[in-house]
Amino acid sequence: MFEIDFNDSGEVVLSGRLDAAQAARAQSFLDGVEGPCVVDLAALDYISSAGLGVLLRTHKRLMAEQQGLELVNVNSHINDIFCYSGFDKLFVIRTV
Repeated sequence: MFEIDFNDSGEVVLSGRLDAAQAARAQSFLDGVEGPCVVDLAALDYISSAGLGVLLRTHKRLMAEQQGLELVNVNSHINDIFCYSGFDKLFVIRTV
């Protein structure tokens, strides 16, 4: 199960599993977001390479507009994936 929405603070909240089956839905949602963008990953259990691609495309689009993507409440498992993939060098990441 995967959910994506805004919270009361205007942050994007991802929960569940962001994998290839959900990547198009996530990309469609994030394509409508203007920066700077804060993405709360506290409830994200899993992210695949397709999910990483969604975050990368969104980040590139926002950086072209002099904005950015900040990932907050990142658990240790998801943070490990960001470190292994080198994404920790691209994004501002705030762990729990």
